[in-house]
Amino acid sequence: MDIKEVLSRPEYQFIQTNPHLGGSMLFATFGGSHAYGTNKPTSDVDIRGCALNSRRDLLGRSNFEQVIDNETDTTIYSFNKLVSLLENCNPNTVELLFCRPETYVFYHPIGKMMVDERKMFLSQKAVQSFGGYANQQLRRLECAVARDRVSQSKKEEHTLNSMKNSMKHFEEKYTQFDKGSIVLYTAESQREEYDTEVFANIHLNHYPARDFNSIMNELSNVIGTYEKLNHRNHKKDDEHLNKHAMHLIRLYLTCIDLLEGGEFATYREKDIPLLMSIRNGKYQKEDGTYEQEFFDMVSDLEKRMQYAKEHTVLPPKPNYKRIEEFVLYVNSEAIKITGG
Repeated sequence: MDIKEVLSRPEYQFIQTNPHLGGSMLFATFGGSHAYGTNKPTSDVDIRGCALNSRRDLLGRSNFEQVIDNETDTTIYSFNKLVSLLENCNPNTVELLFCRPETYVFYHPIGKMMVDERKMFLSQKAVQSFGGYANQQLRRLECAVARDRVSQSKKEEHTLNSMKNSMKHFEEKYTQFDKGSIVLYTAESQREEYDTEVFANIHLNHYPARDFNSIMNELSNVIGTYEKLNHRNHKKDDEHLNKHAMHLIRLYLTCIDLLEGGEFATYREKDIPLLMSIRNGKYQKEDGTYEQEFFDMVSDLEKRMQYAKEHTVLPPKPNYKRIEEFVLYVNSEAIKITGG
């Protein structure tokens, strides 16, 4: 699929007309299955990209983090927002810098510079970000498969563990920090439909409302996902289950490549046969559960990832000095380019 042809379609005109994007775009590329090489004929086209923060964003009181167009499954991050996610090796964003060269549209030389110098963002944080995301996918899969076979209390434990995992990239905010604490746990519920449920003890003082909102959104997203999994249309959602299973394996393979070699390919060319076999249901039994072979594969990949962690070529932290220099340069240029 030609990225330039896709972006020339009428439905993508908003990229030129949106006040945050028009004249400020740095790059655009494919996200999702078209980026990984696991797309089907029915797969949606996801577009991801980055745009400069404007002069008003940087010096004034306006704020721009991202533009989301649901009709076209497009997300364009602001430069500053994307950098903050890349520093934490966020899987959904760091992969945008490792796509195939022919799948990029560069609107400005800074966009290409960002891709060319992508290694400054890489660090051992990948273990937590990729591994934590993979673990969350595994727990969602286990919860969905076990929906008719385990107790409500056990399902609630799955929810709790996923909520905790989703919070791990808030390390400086989670459990104990300088403005309070957040503790998640399960206990007996007063609701008729629950035996136990997840509770939170939250003690915060003078805490930024935007950060609190981010934390609550993370937790709400996990709960929302589990609520959907507990009310599944079996036939319809088998495809979604297998997609979850495929992404679980893809995340492990990507993280192992990153830890072992210091980089990776978003387009998983050598892994596509395996990934597509999982997506097409090779490891799912007729009753909806999964073959032991699949869970053995997960266990082996987890061990490989832990070994790679101990012997990784990646530095403990991103190159913060280089990142700061890059951000200063880009935002100085942004003030000149955007003007308003």
